[in-house]
Amino acid sequence: MDIVVKGRKTEVPERFRKHVAEKLKLEKIQKLDGKVISLDVEVSKEPNPRQADRSDRVEITLHSRGPVIRAEAAASDPYAALDLAAEKLDARLRKQHDKRHTRRGARRLTAAEVADHVPGAATLNGNGHTAHEEEPESVPTKKIGSLEVKGEGPLVVREKTHVASPMSLDQALYEMELVGHDFYLFIDSETKEPSVVYRRHAYDYGVIHLSTDPMVTQTQGPAAGGTLGG
Repeated sequence: MDIVVKGRKTEVPERFRKHVAEKLKLEKIQKLDGKVISLDVEVSKEPNPRQADRSDRVEITLHSRGPVIRAEAAASDPYAALDLAAEKLDARLRKQHDKRHTRRGARRLTAAEVADHVPGAATLNGNGHTAHEEEPESVPTKKIGSLEVKGEGPLVVREKTHVASPMSLDQALYEMELVGHDFYLFIDSETKEPSVVYRRHAYDYGVIHLSTDPMVTQTQGPAAGGTLGG
C-alpha cells in the first residue's frame, strides 16, 4: 500500500511527510482492512487570519476494494490536524471492520437507527449547520458575480467525478457516515436513477430522487438540477 502526501496551494515539508508515515501505521491499517490499495493525505492552508485556530486542514482518503473511507480535520497547525484526522480514520476503519465481521446473520440498519450506531456523528447547531464549519458572525461578506463569499477568499471551486455502483438507501446512509459528509450521491438500486441522501435537523435524514421528464427533455433539452430542502 502506498501513502501519497500532497499539498493544495501549500508546500509540504519533508518532516511532515515522515510524521505522516509514523502516525498512519500501515500494519495497523491493513489489519483493519486487508483490501487497502492506497492512502491519500492532502494538506491545505486557510489564509484568512480570522481562522488562525483552524488554518491548517488535513484530509485523509483511504481507497480499497471496499467503500472509500475519508476523514478530515482542521487545527492551528498541520500536525494537530493530522492527529485529529487520524483518530477519525481509525474510528471509521474499526466500524467498517466490525461490520464485516458481524454481517453474517445481522440485519441492515434502518435510516432511523443509523445515528444510534455511528460514533462521532456531526453535531448540528440551531441553524442546521455542522458546528465546526460555522463561520464567525464578524467575517465580512462580499459579492462575486451572483455569489456571496464570506471572508477574504479566494473563491475556490472544486470539481470531482466518482464512479457510482447501484446501492440501497440504507447502504447510501452508511456510506455517507463513513466519509463523514452531510450528503451522499448514489445510484438507487431499485430505480436506477441518481439520488442523494442528506442530513437534516438533529439525526433526521432526507432523500431526493431525480428522474427525467420526457416532455421537458424533448422540448427544452436537459433539465436543471434540483436543490436540497424540505
